[in-house]
Amino acid sequence: MSDTPKFEVIDRRKFKAEEEQESSPTSKEAAPSEASSGPRLVVPPEAEEPAKAAAAPEEEMLSELPPAPTKEESREQKSAYDASAQRLEDLVRAQNPGIGAQPPVGFEHLVQQLYLSAMIQMGAGTQEGQRPRVDIMGARQTIDMLGVLAEKTKGNLSEVEDRTLQTVLFEVRMAFLELTNMITMQGIPTPPTAKR
Repeated sequence: MSDTPKFEVIDRRKFKAEEEQESSPTSKEAAPSEASSGPRLVVPPEAEEPAKAAAAPEEEMLSELPPAPTKEESREQKSAYDASAQRLEDLVRAQNPGIGAQPPVGFEHLVQQLYLSAMIQMGAGTQEGQRPRVDIMGARQTIDMLGVLAEKTKGNLSEVEDRTLQTVLFEVRMAFLELTNMITMQGIPTPPTAKR
């Protein structure tokens, strides 16, 4: 077999930058060799100001959100929430006198909750004899949320919190890799082709 290509692709499309150069008399005089050298990259105006372009979607999202509560509203709401939670805890303890006060929720509880969600979405905790229910896309989102949490809290965690988060991330990512490898080894049937 020969190593020479059997066909050659020639791109003859006109791009905006070429059209502008060809239509402008000064550009033909200024750079005649550039006009015939091939396709040009057209840089949109947004690319020239990346900071403004990146901030635009965030500003758009902010404009769609309802106004933030005032400090006074937030303080009143938290006070009412705490009082309601205390009443509920008192009711639970009245029904179960042996139960103690619940510890306050901390960062480790958030990480543990996301870890459990990801593992359950990957089929862990299924009773023996039952077929595991796997939500692989949900597991991926939960794992990605743990990754966002790790990224956004970088430098703000204690050593124990950081190690817990990194360990949990490692474990759920490894479980995800094992599960996706099992899924891909089974093979995904190709969709039937449409007959013409």
